[in-house]
Amino acid sequence: MASLVNKTDMAYFIHDNFLLHTDVAQRLYHDYAKALPIIDYHSHLPPDTVAADSYFDNITHIWLAGDHYKWRAQRALGIPEKYITGDADDREKFRKWAETVPYTLRNPLYHWTHMELKNPFGVTELLGPDNADAIFDNTSARLQTPGFSPRGLLRHFNVEMVGTTDDPTDDLNHHRIIAQSGFETKVLPSFRPDKVFQLSKGDQYRHYIRKLEASSGVAIVDLDTLLDALWKRLYYFHAHGCRIADHGLSHLPEAGTSAVSLDEVFKQVLDGNDRLAAEHEEAFTYVVLSELCKLYHDKGWVQQFHLGPLRNTNNRKLRELGPDTGYDSIGDFRQAVSMQRFFNALEEEDRLAKTIVYNLNPSDNAVFAAMMGNFQAEGIKGKMQFGSGWWFLDQLDGMTQQLNTLSNIGLISCFVGMLTDSRSFLSYSRHDYFRRLLCSLFAEDINRGLIPDDIQWTGKIIQDICYHNAKGYFEY
Repeated sequence: MASLVNKTDMAYFIHDNFLLHTDVAQRLYHDYAKALPIIDYHSHLPPDTVAADSYFDNITHIWLAGDHYKWRAQRALGIPEKYITGDADDREKFRKWAETVPYTLRNPLYHWTHMELKNPFGVTELLGPDNADAIFDNTSARLQTPGFSPRGLLRHFNVEMVGTTDDPTDDLNHHRIIAQSGFETKVLPSFRPDKVFQLSKGDQYRHYIRKLEASSGVAIVDLDTLLDALWKRLYYFHAHGCRIADHGLSHLPEAGTSAVSLDEVFKQVLDGNDRLAAEHEEAFTYVVLSELCKLYHDKGWVQQFHLGPLRNTNNRKLRELGPDTGYDSIGDFRQAVSMQRFFNALEEEDRLAKTIVYNLNPSDNAVFAAMMGNFQAEGIKGKMQFGSGWWFLDQLDGMTQQLNTLSNIGLISCFVGMLTDSRSFLSYSRHDYFRRLLCSLFAEDINRGLIPDDIQWTGKIIQDICYHNAKGYFEY
């Protein structure tokens, strides 16, 4: 018998009970999770765009620009780079993405694409090459209407707080404009000092140090003055509402054992001599990062560590397109020992801040979850957090593995929940994706008799994970 379902309409697919396969899951989601505000404590949203609150020209600008998830999918299909990061016009780029979408079945992009078209645009068709122009015109027109500016979209998605990702040299002027405007969503800076650790980057590193020197007002001539400059910027960020630091590293660094003075190595690098830089970069990172982490503790901040990526794997594409263009991967770095040593050294001084650690290699999930249990503290609920699935793992399987590992080894009831880690104002569907999955997992346990059939208590735990735990943890 022929199916009566219209296969071009997503209403039978992305519907109110998407991913919610039982009555219990539906009750948990609709009654407890769905309406909660969003605390997006780690994102890459551009604060200048929020400050200006200017409308987007079209959907390509808001949806495809900077999205390396989509770029990788298009490259896998053989789409020419001209239509990905190249000089093709916006409509052509959107057509090529529409051409790609039907081939993303079983990739999270298929779900995200249609969730983001449905909310906020109200598009109810599955995207493909046949309707690409119509959807481009429809969504682009909607982006010019009230409610579709950056601030309008944050209101639409009920976002209470956004944590942006900001270099220590940033003047935070855009955050100041947002704060003074009375905009109800808090858009707060996060301190991301990754560039200061890149000792082996040669002239690029020296240029960065001069930039840090100018922003801090400190003449950086040795390791002590470098730390002085960073401390000044950290205090500046704190005065502008920052309460979170973030770090993207392959692994937490280990202290060096060389007799060579790190101060001398740093001075040589400043003088243009890079001979010892690569050899001592990890030890240098350990010293600088440790001092920063102590200050995070003293200021009551939360520190985040995103660990495990193997970056810039394709040298030819790095030369052609630059970094952060979709050529990073999952690494298999040694994590447990360096993590234990780093946290233990801070704990010995009683200066280990609230910490979230994100793992990119799923084979290390249990290692990360177990390590967090070693450094919890009296009076702080969930001080040490095994963070949500991110980057290559923020899909159903990756998030399920993270949630199950945390449940088995730690306390999922203390978890601070999901984040977007995105540059797009449309990515808040990821919070909805997470909430639906979370409710489905708890409902499955209830239906299997693994946890009590107590909807009210389970609903409270889900509300804590989706909102209340983060609200109490970040103290913004």
